[in-house]
Amino acid sequence: MCSSDLLLEPMTTPIWMGFMVLEVPDRRLRPLHRCRWNLRFYFLRFPCWRGAVSLGQNSAKSLHRPMAHTIMIDVTVENFEAEVVAASMNVPVLVDFWAPWCGPCKSLGPILEKLETDYAGRFKLVKIDSDQEQQLAGMFGIRSIPTCVLLMNGQPVDGFMGALPEGQVREFLDKHVPSAEEVVAEAEEEEALDALAEGDTDTALEKLQHAVATDPANDDARFDYVKLLLQLGRDDDAKVAFAPVIAKAATSRKLGALKCWMDAIDYVAVSAYGESAVAEFDAKIAANKRDFDTRFARARWLMAQQRWTDAMDELLEILMRDKAWNDETARKTYVAILEIIEQPKVKVAEGQIPPEDPVVATYRRRLSSVVLS
Repeated sequence: MCSSDLLLEPMTTPIWMGFMVLEVPDRRLRPLHRCRWNLRFYFLRFPCWRGAVSLGQNSAKSLHRPMAHTIMIDVTVENFEAEVVAASMNVPVLVDFWAPWCGPCKSLGPILEKLETDYAGRFKLVKIDSDQEQQLAGMFGIRSIPTCVLLMNGQPVDGFMGALPEGQVREFLDKHVPSAEEVVAEAEEEEALDALAEGDTDTALEKLQHAVATDPANDDARFDYVKLLLQLGRDDDAKVAFAPVIAKAATSRKLGALKCWMDAIDYVAVSAYGESAVAEFDAKIAANKRDFDTRFARARWLMAQQRWTDAMDELLEILMRDKAWNDETARKTYVAILEIIEQPKVKVAEGQIPPEDPVVATYRRRLSSVVLS
């Protein structure tokens, strides 16, 4: 029975919905109808709401004209890959399976359109007519409508059935869609990296500071901000910016790398190495090539001066003689340096692989050859 005024109450038993999605291993976009499909079967546990209409309940197509959609994009087999799969690599895509004869669909559609406007580009809304696009409906295992499926990074992550009220659709979206603050912070971070690439450190610093203030949970922006402060020699400011996440350094490789760098700076400061530091290190190491404490002190001194490759060369000297020295401190510090010096990936066309930083690639290979030898 299809009625737009049905009471929306959860059924006693949720529905497990299985469906298949297209995978494009090389991520080169081709028209779906020309692809050799590589389908993987997924199961999502969808809450089923009264108001969802079984497709078997209306075998004859209605003569009603489809309701007007001013925002939603009509998706077919021909544009499915571009409008859904590829688009979901950049923004969450909510797919609304509907039909012109379905009353609950007509209730849900305007709600979804309103929310797409309210969320201001934080998710993309598309619709698929399950009568006209039975091939796509079959791929997703659609058995009742309306059914909404959310895709992110080319994969389905969640969904729901039935004409949910606006508040519950918002709750569903908020579980997956980035907040407005997150979107602003990510945009600021990208602008900062562009400014850095052009050599404009002042603008980059301002953008990163604003990104962190807007979204304090954005660890990537905070990493870039603290890293730039350290590069500019503003160690005290870096410590202040790093303080809110210092507890996460033990579990985050990026944040742990920053702490490793700041620890090296602090070590050098309290050790009061003077101009004769290099000569002192050389003399001790010449007397005992297995003086790993001195070698590690030299590596930290080099880190404090941002002489990254020299520091890694010294750490390799330790690793070649004792891989496990001091609970693998040399290896962990080496990996931290790689994290620090790796540059942001260059933007390339869809389907292309960005080039790898040649210095990072070289020193990764050196580490692997030593550790695996």
